[in-house]
Amino acid sequence: MFAMKFKINRDHFSSGLQLVTSVVGARKTMPILQNVLIEAKEGLVRLTTTNLDLGARCSVKAEVMEKGSVTLPVKEMGRIVRELADIEVSVETSDLAKATISTRGSVFNVIGMDSKEFPPLPELEEQKEFNLERKEIVSMLKSVSYAQSINEERYMLKGVFFQFSKEKLSLVATDGRRLAVTSRKMKVEDGDEGEFILPSLTVSEIERLPDIGNSVSISFSDRQVAFELKVDDSEKNPSGFRESVYLVSKVVEGKYPNYKQVIPKDDFNSAEIERELMQECVHRAALVSDEKVTLRIKENEMEITGQSTLGDACESMAINYVGDEGAVSFNPRFLLDPLKSIIKDKVTLEFRDDMSPGVFKVEETNDENLSFLCVVMPIRTD
Repeated sequence: MFAMKFKINRDHFSSGLQLVTSVVGARKTMPILQNVLIEAKEGLVRLTTTNLDLGARCSVKAEVMEKGSVTLPVKEMGRIVRELADIEVSVETSDLAKATISTRGSVFNVIGMDSKEFPPLPELEEQKEFNLERKEIVSMLKSVSYAQSINEERYMLKGVFFQFSKEKLSLVATDGRRLAVTSRKMKVEDGDEGEFILPSLTVSEIERLPDIGNSVSISFSDRQVAFELKVDDSEKNPSGFRESVYLVSKVVEGKYPNYKQVIPKDDFNSAEIERELMQECVHRAALVSDEKVTLRIKENEMEITGQSTLGDACESMAINYVGDEGAVSFNPRFLLDPLKSIIKDKVTLEFRDDMSPGVFKVEETNDENLSFLCVVMPIRTD
């Protein structure tokens, strides 16, 4: 029933185990959830883990002598495989739920559990499906995910909101003090529109998808969402991954708030800034005051000051701006997060007065069909 035998490259095995380990939760009530399901099939070994909210599966090439399956403690397996001295690893099970892992000079016997007890990953029914490039989905998530809420009570905000609407996909995150939105043009057929809230743990897993393929399919139903990264299966692929990397997650239940009403509609002053330069200046000003920095904006110049009981700092930078002078204070981290996550060199900063939010914007262009916006609430100066 358990008999299985295969040989596998240590580094490929280690990469596969590492990819599925982070999903494993701390639920001690179901010991099998601490295990990885290892299935040896024709020419590959499939690895699956789940914490019942999120499941992960990947396949790694192997020389399989006997097909079979077993579940073994994933964290211990990861540590053992990583430390093995030899590159070729043999894994063998008899009719007991125990595996022997051996290389030249090393033998480990690891006790596991019957693979029949392992909960299967859920299948999606009546789902909608879209395709995106891996780089694009990862970069869109990173440009908003820092704004997710960490407040347990506002559980709807503990994730990233995906909205497939006519002609575009938008990703949104907010914690009530700032709001980040990124959108890209996309063909969404009539009737295919839909939305879901991706939990923050799943967001982190998608951001970590390895660079082993380009195309990611996103399919979702009312309760679940699945991401499948098609692996570049050519022999040149040095990673050892095969078929696909598959993540399936519950969605956050509840209705996401209407984020559009937070975006300022009225007239704001607008300045063009060098993103990296502003990031450096805010970072330095925050060295003396990590609670608040003040932006003073005048014609073609912005002063960024930090002040605390330690002392004060003032940074000055050139900007592209003609208009009324203005000053507004922010939490420096709320300025640095969007500045770090945008990949464009130049960003528009919109502002009005010390009571109004600041808005970072990147408009879509003919070459780039992505747009970005981040609204940051001010710290009122007394």
